[in-house]
This record gives sequence, C-alpha cells and structure tokens, in this order.
Amino acid sequence: MVFCADVHGIRVAGPGGVVVSSPPEGLWSVAMAWQDRWPTGWCHGRPERVRIAGPWTILEGAIRTAAGAWELQDAWRSEAPGVWRCLRTWRWTGTALVSRCTLAVRLVTGAAGDRVVIPGCLYCGNPSGARSGRVPVFTGQPGERAFFEEHRLPLPFVAAEVPENGTVTGVALHASPSPAPGGHLDDQWWSVGVEALADGTELALLSGPCAASGQRSVVKTGQDRWEPWDEAWIEVAPGTTLRKEFAVEVAAGLDAGSGFRPAVRTSLARLAPTSVEGLPTAAEIVQAKARHALGRWYEDDACCGFLKYPDRRFIVMGWCGQAAAPGYALPVLAPVLDPYPGLHDKAQRSLDFLCTAAFHEDGFHTWYDIDARRWKHIEVLSEGQAMLNLFRAVQATPRTGLDGRRWEAFLRRACAMHAGRILRSTWRPVSTNEAFLVAPLAAGAARYGDTLLRAAAVKAGEHYRDRHRSLREPYWGGTLDASCEDKEGAFAAMQAFLALFDLTAERSWLAAALHALDVVLTYCVGWDIPLPPGPLADRGLKTRGWTAVSVQNMHLDVYGVLIAPDVHRLGALAGRPDLQRLARVMFRSCGQLIDADGSQGEQIEQTHYTQQPRAFDPSGRRRGGYSEHWTVFWITAHFLNAAARFHEMGVALD
Repeated sequence: MVFCADVHGIRVAGPGGVVVSSPPEGLWSVAMAWQDRWPTGWCHGRPERVRIAGPWTILEGAIRTAAGAWELQDAWRSEAPGVWRCLRTWRWTGTALVSRCTLAVRLVTGAAGDRVVIPGCLYCGNPSGARSGRVPVFTGQPGERAFFEEHRLPLPFVAAEVPENGTVTGVALHASPSPAPGGHLDDQWWSVGVEALADGTELALLSGPCAASGQRSVVKTGQDRWEPWDEAWIEVAPGTTLRKEFAVEVAAGLDAGSGFRPAVRTSLARLAPTSVEGLPTAAEIVQAKARHALGRWYEDDACCGFLKYPDRRFIVMGWCGQAAAPGYALPVLAPVLDPYPGLHDKAQRSLDFLCTAAFHEDGFHTWYDIDARRWKHIEVLSEGQAMLNLFRAVQATPRTGLDGRRWEAFLRRACAMHAGRILRSTWRPVSTNEAFLVAPLAAGAARYGDTLLRAAAVKAGEHYRDRHRSLREPYWGGTLDASCEDKEGAFAAMQAFLALFDLTAERSWLAAALHALDVVLTYCVGWDIPLPPGPLADRGLKTRGWTAVSVQNMHLDVYGVLIAPDVHRLGALAGRPDLQRLARVMFRSCGQLIDADGSQGEQIEQTHYTQQPRAFDPSGRRRGGYSEHWTVFWITAHFLNAAARFHEMGVALD
C-alpha cells in the first residue's frame, strides 16, 4: 500500500487503485450550523501548502466561511506497516465566538454495505439482535449513519470490509479518544462512526453528534431505551486552537469476516493496555474471593452448595450462578489460600449434590430451588458451562484428592444425551449458545476415548466455524438476558475451537479460535476511560481489561476474568506476548471494586447507559455509576475459576 498526501488531500492506493481517500469535496470539513437534529452548513477546504519535517508530511490550508476562516494543519507520518497517524489542528481566526459548529475527520472508501465493525456497538449490522429492537442496526443503505460516543467503545475504531478480487480489504479509522472541547452538552465527547454513501462508505469522527438505527441525535441509555442527544455542537472562541489525533489503516488480501482483525491488533498496540501498575494483586483478589465464596455456602438436610444470590435461596449451575466452579477451583487453589477448615469437604459435597440434578428429555436442569425442593429451568449454555467445570474438577482429582466417581457418572450421561442430540440430522442451534457444549464433549472424548462424543464435538465445531467465520451472522446468543451479538457468544466459539485444537491438533481449529478471539477482544476495554464525578471516580476505577457485554447491554462486567486464561494460552500459541500481558490485566483489573467482605457489584457504567431504574446522579447523568447490589455468584466464581486455571498453567499473575 502506498500513502500519498498532497494538495489534493490524502489517499492510500494498492495494485487495484485507490482504497481510501479524503472526500472529493476536500480534506477538511466543518459544519457551521445545526438543523433537524444534525450538523448542517458544511464548509470544506483543501491543502494549499505541503512540507516535509523529518518523518512528517505537513499539509496546511484553510476553510473559509461567511463568519471567518479556520486555519488547518495535518501532520501525517507512518506509524506501522499499513498504518498512518495524523495530528489535525484547527484554529479559529474569526473575530466572534462561533457556536452550533461541528468538527469532522472524514475518510471515504469503497462500498462496504453493512460490513462495518464498531467495537461493542456494531457487528456487520447486528442482524441477530435487530430482531429484538433493542440494539443499534445498520443496513448500509445510502444515507444511513451509525455514530457512537468514543467512551462507549472498548477499542476506539471503526472498520469497514471492502470486497476486492475475491478477498476483502480492511479499512479502519482509529481515534485517540477525547472530550469535545467547548461541547454544548454535558460530558460531550467525540463520536466514531460510519455513513453509507451511494457508491462508497464514509468513516468519520465527529465532535459530538451521535446516530443509530435510522435516528439522528440519539444515544442508547438502557436495554430498550434510546434518549435524545440533540444539539451536540461545540462553541469556539476567537483564537482557539483545537486538535484531534487519529490514524488510518489499510490491510488487503483478507478473508471475508476478517476485515476488522488488523484493526484489533493495531488498536491494542496503540493503546498498550498491558500495565498492571495500580491494580490489585492476584493474591489479594483470590483470598478475598475465596472468603466471599465460603460466605455463600448453604446446607441443610436436603442440599448443599453455593448460593447464586445473597438474599434468595437458589443453587444455580452455569451463567450467573456458577455453583460448580468452587468445587473445582477451591481445592486447586488450596495450597495458596489461607487455611479454611472443611474447604475440601465443601467442594466434594457441593459437586456431589449438583450431580443429583434432574434430567429432562435433552439434558439436565440447572437451578435448584431450595424452598420448593426441586430442580428446574432448561438453559443449555449453562449445562455446557457446568459440565466443563465438572470435567476440570475430575481432571484435578489426582492433585486435590477428591472423589470424582459420582461426577463422572453424571458427565457420561450428560455427554451422551447432548452428543446424541447434536448428531441428529435435525440439529440446528438457534445461536452460538450451544458452542459451550463443545469443550466438555471434547474433554469427554479425550478422557473416555468415546468416538460419539468426538464426532459430536467436531460436528458442532464445524457448524459454528462455517456459520460465523464470514460474520454474515456474527457470534451471538451467549447470554440469557439478551438475544443479540455478544462477547459471551464469541467466547463460546473461541473456547470450542480451542478445545477442538487440543483434541485433534489440527491447525485449522487454532485459526478459528484466533478469529473468535479477535471478536472477543473488540469487547475488551483497551484504555482507561476518564469518568465523571460519581461512584466509579470515587474508587479511581481504571477500565482497561474490563469487558463490555453486548450490543444490547452496553455496560462493562467482570466476565473477562473467565476469558483471561484462554487469552493467555492463545497468546502463547500465536506468539503474541502482548496478549499474555493483556490476560494478566484482564484478571487483576476486574478486582478493583472488591469490598472488605470480598464482594463487589457490577454493571459498570462507563458510558451513557444504565440498567438501574434510575440514574445515580440527581441530574440524570448515566455515566460513572455501577450496581453495588448486583452481586450474583459468578462475580466471585469466575475469579476463582480463572485463578485455578492460571495456577494449573503455571502462570504467575503478580
């Protein structure tokens, strides 16, 4: 790829011609008015002078308006192969304050349609979530826009996938996030987004305006709630200088569904979220979580185990309950924990009890209602997660000394049922949720030499690889409280493909796992998002390493803790030490909100979004709070589960 910057603007060209360029109306654009909920009165300018300063190419010129002139300067340089960085400077030379104006960074590329990724917000149009009416939608029709505040994005870029000669070219615009100076609205930031053109795609940064799902000037503030974000202009006084740093990236010759992937790696390299400075140690996190887990212990003459809620009487496997995790993790971690009398006994009895779960026609129930004295609920993804924890507990028995015979009997039955169901010709899972069954089926195939379990694991893996690798249908459905593109769906696939690589040693499965990993990483926060006054700022929260949930639920959670061991392992397999360092951050960063009892809340509101019935701030601000009372057991269990896996892997987190 060849980058060129001259009086015509900027452009990047390959063997087939120009791939991305400044818009035909000019390199620089400023809107001087606001009407009908969107910037208007656009004025444009082109470079008038070009000079070289060391590695920099500097373009200078002006945008002339009726109210005065903007002096413009771009300083461009190569940052990495296929990546060019720019520092853009605007200086208002008019004699009066200007309001209702919007600054823009705009780049034009080929027609991508809906093949656009904006991390945490938009995955090739969000086709699965679109059916719910609760997510942003982008179909790529001319005139359609999708713009989101930078603080909503775990990785601040927008990437388009442009078809070219049987492959695709990935084109990305990376932002260096910042509040919009002189913003008319409270806590107004720059936005990142896309506009579909009649014959191309425009990637852009704007100094405040947001849009989604055919609506101008809206932001998503709840699961099914959008609120106005009108009049997001800026005011600029005479003589004011404003700057914005960004980068453009072009990568050609990619497979369909991989156009976003170079941008993930570049974004992580630019942000470098690998420092554990100022984060709690893994040792203190594990001690606190073990203490809290044992505080959730319940037993009577009919049952025993770890409660999902602090105030409701349910023992729940999988998803938010994760009652099977301590039975694996606590005995594995016992050598590094403070002495807890009866720890091994509780682990043994908790798993023994879970293996009394009632079976139904296609699997087993995952909720035990203590008051009703019965098993209930059918949650196939929770079954897969529970089975994997049980297999890990079984595999650890030579070191923990526990008796896994009951667990193995339960697992053999559960595996046989799910394998039989998957091997039916009519099997067609609704979403990526059943990918959580692949790892336990692969574990059973390896442990028992069972060819049916192996065949079922491979069939399910092939189904999900073929279904999702092009991102025509992005990974989705990995949670129970949303039906949309989500991190947990991508993780389910990543875990499945990695398990099949372990089972078969076929490199194609490793390649599939790395594809799913890159989708997972788009949900991983790569920067410390500055927070306004509120509960999170009170704690000095650093957001790097936390994970966004889904395109519906746009808060952060601790789920990245559970993913971290596989991120570390894939980093080792791919020769990516940066991912191994990131995995440590993912574990330790999520321990920042632990209280003296070892508990912590969740639903971190890093952006204008909350799932609480009301905002924490009397002014209605929905950024900077979290739910201190949402303390479901997975917030504890995932730390213990991941810590045990890191311990078995021999990875030191401190």
